[in-house]
Amino acid sequence: MELSAEDRDLLALNLAHGIGPKTLNALLEKFGSASAVRDASPAELAEMPYMGRAVAEKLHTAFASRDVDAEIEELQKHGAKLLRLGSPEYPAALAEVPVPPRLLYVRGELLPRDREAVAIVGSRSCTSYGRKAAERIAYDLARAGVTIISGLARGIDGCAHRGALDAGGRTIAVMAGGLSKIYPPEHKELAAEVMAHGALISESAMKMDPLAGMFPARNRIISGLSRGVILVEANEKSGALITAHHAAEQGREVFAVPGQVDSSASEGTLRLLRQGAKLVRHAKDVLDDLAGLAPLTPVTEPGKRPPDVEAPSARPNVRPVGMTEAEATVWEMLDAARTIDEVCRHLGKSMGELASLLMTMEIRRLVRRLPGNIYERF
Repeated sequence: MELSAEDRDLLALNLAHGIGPKTLNALLEKFGSASAVRDASPAELAEMPYMGRAVAEKLHTAFASRDVDAEIEELQKHGAKLLRLGSPEYPAALAEVPVPPRLLYVRGELLPRDREAVAIVGSRSCTSYGRKAAERIAYDLARAGVTIISGLARGIDGCAHRGALDAGGRTIAVMAGGLSKIYPPEHKELAAEVMAHGALISESAMKMDPLAGMFPARNRIISGLSRGVILVEANEKSGALITAHHAAEQGREVFAVPGQVDSSASEGTLRLLRQGAKLVRHAKDVLDDLAGLAPLTPVTEPGKRPPDVEAPSARPNVRPVGMTEAEATVWEMLDAARTIDEVCRHLGKSMGELASLLMTMEIRRLVRRLPGNIYERF
């Protein structure tokens, strides 16, 4: 596998422990290239916000000591490839999200038709109702030509992949850890089937263990690859709700399958429905809603708006109909992009109360969240 000098440097940065997607993006924006980041002194790295000299020295050592050749050998051993942000093969939809992965590891194949994708996620501890619903909806969507995205986890994720495979369709699994370590291990055979009919992808180094803190970042990739996200049986603390939050932030549709009103397994999905998520009974509901949306538009430069999309500042400044009084108050204040702290101070609301309200408004496409917890009108 031949990599350019810049791609080798970028891979070295990606191999460094303790550097997440946001920090990596911030470093690349400040220094301009991966090679410049690797050449930076500890003192220069320490100028980054919240970095500190001790952390900067550790990162400087890590950047210089990562074994890029060993990682390339691991990629070749498992038949994996790297896609760099900005390359022609990189998924156009994912390039649009606020913090896109700079490198994607891929086992299998990503095809142009995968731009018509829907994610199905939910609880690991699901009921028989949830399993049947996930499999049935995935099966019917896959039969209609939709690629199914999920996270290969136990429960709803596994059912979604299985439904797509049973329909002879395509499915993509987004993993938190490295692609050389299938997790959970009991899904090794399922992962092999997914690779044969789609792909396994990750932003983590090949041998990286799937640590708990990596799953929220993984979830932004699941939603970023999709035109919409369907939640099936998410309880109040389910990580699947994070995927819904990312979907709203990224301008994707948020769908939820209703469950029994007295079932704790569906507390999260029922709350999302009250907040404005679209109710899903079967695949036709999703197909009907997505049929009214234009296909996702590819971009030529990461972080830039497509040329045919009007900038928010140029859009009519007309209050949308149907807002509650609380939503209208927030919307009026967002006559310019503001941080959540500014909105809190101005309105005298608690952070928890405002965060819940803003998430509801994101789902309903009244506002959008930008990097740095900054909000603007949609």
